[in-house]
Amino acid sequence: MMRRGIVPAVVGLVLFMLNPVAWAAETAGAGTPGPPAVLSLTLRGALTAAVDNNPDVQLYKERIEAAQGQVQTQLGSLLPNLAGTVRQTRQTQFLGTFGLAPQRTDPFSIFDGRVNASQNLFSVSLIQRWRASRESLHVTEFESDSRKYDVMASAALAYMEGLKAMAMVKMHEANQRVMEELLALVKQRQRGGVATGLDIARLDAQIASERQLASTSRYEVEHSKLTLLNLLSIPYDITLRLSDELKSDIGEIPSSHGAVEGALGARPEVQAQFTRVKASELTYSSITGERLPSLVAQGDYGLIGNRWNNTLDTYNMALLLQIPIFDGAQREGRIAEARSQLRQEALRMRTVLNQVKMEVHDALAAVTAAKEQVAIAQAGLQMATKELDLARERYAVITAASYFELTNGLTSVARGRENLVNALFQLNAARVNLARSTGSLNSLQ
Repeated sequence: MMRRGIVPAVVGLVLFMLNPVAWAAETAGAGTPGPPAVLSLTLRGALTAAVDNNPDVQLYKERIEAAQGQVQTQLGSLLPNLAGTVRQTRQTQFLGTFGLAPQRTDPFSIFDGRVNASQNLFSVSLIQRWRASRESLHVTEFESDSRKYDVMASAALAYMEGLKAMAMVKMHEANQRVMEELLALVKQRQRGGVATGLDIARLDAQIASERQLASTSRYEVEHSKLTLLNLLSIPYDITLRLSDELKSDIGEIPSSHGAVEGALGARPEVQAQFTRVKASELTYSSITGERLPSLVAQGDYGLIGNRWNNTLDTYNMALLLQIPIFDGAQREGRIAEARSQLRQEALRMRTVLNQVKMEVHDALAAVTAAKEQVAIAQAGLQMATKELDLARERYAVITAASYFELTNGLTSVARGRENLVNALFQLNAARVNLARSTGSLNSLQ
């Protein structure tokens, strides 16, 4: 009873984490243990679950929290600093040596309660450091988005791998059915003394080969599902069912100019690098700002006396103008380092822009080629099917028809089906890569 209560709770927790994902769970009767939960997963649901559950995505969210703490730390240096102390002491003091005898006072008590305050009134360096920390926070946020898109793309490609493997299983099973039908025809002709046992043995070997390939494809289906479970951080005891299919038409392909412009505006990698350049500029400005004078206000107020109820108030106020003169050239070394870092980030900006443009053009070329391959594969499968139908008809009607025409037709159909599945997979993988390269994975269906 306890086990039956825990299993639904665990399944409910998982399905609560995957709120956007459609699911269906089946259970047995009250007296028998229930079957494992079945999770029907769409491509859109896989992308959403990857964002919600993947540990790498959550790790970057924690990095954002750390960056926010850095911003708060830098802001704190610009805000008032207050501190309080309360001290009660019992002490003596050394008075000196008279003759050969050292002298000291009698023990006495001192009570001191004090509040200290300081405020940076003007410091270019501190202001620029705070602004640089805010830009570093934005960099971390863009890096988090980039990692999120990487995980989404990996989940989408794993989903496509699963759909391809499922299509391969169906293809090999369809080949087996055709071969078994032809095997019955060959056996019928053998009884009539036309076909030979060698023809039957060849078909049996082909059927066995298709069964082996189907078994391999079933493993690839399970492997793809396990990869998805890992990426989505779903327990492995849940049965996963992929509910989408490989698409044969992905609509109009965008122009290269429009796709590149959209990618430069949407890709988080580009935004992150722009922000890094800006943060480096502010860091460089903050270090050069150390050359300028800064103004600080300080003060304290307190009560002092022999006891807490026998005290006088005292205070101290000061306005400090700090003028940097020479620090052993340490500041100049930091300025040179920050200047070089700024130039490095500018060079990385060029690299990022070139990489994004290359990825977009490559994705567009892959989509164009994949669409052409799908059209060719569809036409090739039609011709192969027609070839097999004609060969079967000739073999069934014409006594002298060659068995090799039949086997050639079988081979052509099997190759045509495999080519079509591979072309469909390439098309769907290309549209995933295109969505990743243009920064539009959130709208991928």
